[in-house]
Amino acid sequence: MTPDTGADGSVDGTERHGTEAALRALEQAGFPVRAFTDEQRAVFATLTPQELELILDLKARLDAVEPEVQAHTVVAGAALF
Repeated sequence: MTPDTGADGSVDGTERHGTEAALRALEQAGFPVRAFTDEQRAVFATLTPQELELILDLKARLDAVEPEVQAHTVVAGAALF
């Protein structure tokens, strides 16, 4: 038994809420959370607030340049990407 789990190993409400909040934030940012495997969901669910912020920032930055990257793919015939 850890501080976050009960005698039966169940996760307490605080940790479950944090897990759901992280996955919800990822989904709202456009990550295909429903398509994640259980293992992927477990990894993303344990992100620290700093890690979550970094991933969301990186995705936003990549999304911001996506049309430019797609245009390069069309022009270069996907030779560079």
